[in-house]
Amino acid sequence: FFFFSHSKSQNLDDKEVITKMKLTSTLSASLILAVDPAAAFTGVSVGQAKARLISTSTALNNGMDAYDAQMKALMSGQQAGSTATATAPAPAPVPQTDNFKSSQRWRKKTKQLATLGPASSSFEMIEKLFLAGADVFRLNFSHGEHAQKKELLDTIREVEAKYDHPIAILGDLQGPKLRVGTFANPNGEMLQAGQTFRFDLDQTPGTDQRVLLPHPEIIEASEVGHVLLIDDGKVKLEVIGKGSGYLDCKVVVPGMIKDKKGVNTPDSILQISCLTPKDREDLQYMLGIGVDWVALSFVQRPEDIVEIKRLIMEYNPQNLFPPHIMAKIEKPSCFEGDSLKQIVELCDGIMVARGDLGVECLPEDVPILQKTIIDECRSQGKPAVVATQMLESMIESPTPTRAEASDAATAIYDGADAIMLSAESAAGLYPEEAVYMQQRIINRVEGDPHYSAYLQGSRPKITDGTSASAIILAARQIARNTGAKAIASFTVGGDTARKASMKRPEQPILAISPLKETCRHLAMSWGVYPEFCPDEKLDKDNFRDMLRVACEIGLKKGLVSDDKDLLVVTAGFPFGTPGAANIIRVIPAAGPTYWDATL
Repeated sequence: FFFFSHSKSQNLDDKEVITKMKLTSTLSASLILAVDPAAAFTGVSVGQAKARLISTSTALNNGMDAYDAQMKALMSGQQAGSTATATAPAPAPVPQTDNFKSSQRWRKKTKQLATLGPASSSFEMIEKLFLAGADVFRLNFSHGEHAQKKELLDTIREVEAKYDHPIAILGDLQGPKLRVGTFANPNGEMLQAGQTFRFDLDQTPGTDQRVLLPHPEIIEASEVGHVLLIDDGKVKLEVIGKGSGYLDCKVVVPGMIKDKKGVNTPDSILQISCLTPKDREDLQYMLGIGVDWVALSFVQRPEDIVEIKRLIMEYNPQNLFPPHIMAKIEKPSCFEGDSLKQIVELCDGIMVARGDLGVECLPEDVPILQKTIIDECRSQGKPAVVATQMLESMIESPTPTRAEASDAATAIYDGADAIMLSAESAAGLYPEEAVYMQQRIINRVEGDPHYSAYLQGSRPKITDGTSASAIILAARQIARNTGAKAIASFTVGGDTARKASMKRPEQPILAISPLKETCRHLAMSWGVYPEFCPDEKLDKDNFRDMLRVACEIGLKKGLVSDDKDLLVVTAGFPFGTPGAANIIRVIPAAGPTYWDATL
């Protein structure tokens, strides 16, 4: 085995780590892979094991003949069984797969998030989305009732149990919605370029000269020269004067302004909480049903992350496994000073929310900001998700535009941990095809030599100087030098697996944990294949038995398939101590019967 003694040296790179390691064991020259766990590695062939694992084909094998009648009715507003008024385009190809995890769906490293909604609320469709590539399902609390969210969560857990594979559930909070008041004219008013228009606190219906802005925080925070954007930026105004309870603005970009249209304030940091009363109620409900991640909208500053963490502890102080927090970056204020760095430090993941970010920032700035966010997340080992309008045209079309495909590929090349679908999977005509298209793009990019070169050229250094970090660095280098098929990491809280993901190894990372919560959290991390292994199946005082378990799970996940496949296994003793990784072993997947006695 390989053993690395505790070291406090800082800024270790791969070569330095390898020079400090001592190889104290050799591998058997003759390896025979026995792959049936029940046979306890006693000579069952790979072919026999595959035959045992392959079962009946899944729903994906039958293609997309039609979505079920209920979902069609929800999407079209018609009664189930009624005749559609428009002919849908021919469906795109869908994948053919089986239950033995050898398809491309199980080989990708970039994760996929799919939002659930009217088009994807049945067990059958959620199962299809999972098999097409979805690793995380998003529940959007901006729409629908609590009971509906609980039904979706229960259905996801049924799919998870059927395929014995951890699935993460992300609850997305709505956040504050800043809107203008109403107008006397029900059709709204057309604002002309150069005219003056006032926002005030007067409840009287608006005219072509003024309208209610029921948010005194906006009036207080705005200064002369600040910009206000109405209706996702369709109308742009500049503040030219302010007084007690009002703002006078000049119309820069003319357009129609109607009742309750949204207001964006790109130049101002508003002194309001990012959590509305509705959000607080939704958060408490999320904690009760057990979501794995909570997405926080309208993040302006690091203090917003502190606030939601405090609330989680207040609402559920006995919860030993609180949900991870994902901050949605959609405000320019997140980039002031070192705010982005602090936000990433405080939360567990970041979502590049390009919808509002694209409204409040210049369009040409958004791609740069996306790269900036991803780079900061990678440097701190936090998952980064790129979202919004990823394959927008697939809401109504079975195939994306070439620009959309390129956009998704760019996010992957940038190093994102995951990419997300919103309306495409929640309310579109082709939810399964959209998820599968993302999977195809991911696999195509990850098979490109340029992708590997980009990742190798931008790997962040792990500089905390701990032995656990040194072990992770060494594991990646050893796996590459020995041609190992996977890096298997025993982890309790997931820190070791996340550090391994941070280094973007060529091999998949098999994260084995006795906690379901950890496995679901890790479903968001690049390259990590989480596996739940309950305590009763793991002899934590017998490391040789833990190695046997790693081989069994590697087979189950389809990560080993040949008699000579190797696994690089990391673990920490005493097992269960967070961040205590201190052992590496290289083992043949043949199992204990064929191992050297020193293993």
